[in-house]
Amino acid sequence: METPKNQSWHWQAIDPSRNVARDYHLWVETDLFGWTTVERRWGRIGTKGQGVTTSFPDRRQADTIAQQIRIRRESAFKRIGVRYQAVE
Repeated sequence: METPKNQSWHWQAIDPSRNVARDYHLWVETDLFGWTTVERRWGRIGTKGQGVTTSFPDRRQADTIAQQIRIRRESAFKRIGVRYQAVE
């Protein structure tokens, strides 16, 4: 099965009692040169936040990194006490 060229995820972790309002975006895309980029943006909801883009010559490497990032988001409850929820 072929992996889609472009994928994206968006999560938020919100808990007013803990003053937590986190936003996280993840994109996996193919650029004009055929490299696969993994772009991440994070920060407090409503702010500009921060971001980083990493390029990989191989789609498998990018998918591995994206999977590791998704696993890290799933373990947020242990670290910050609030679960990230998927946003449509």
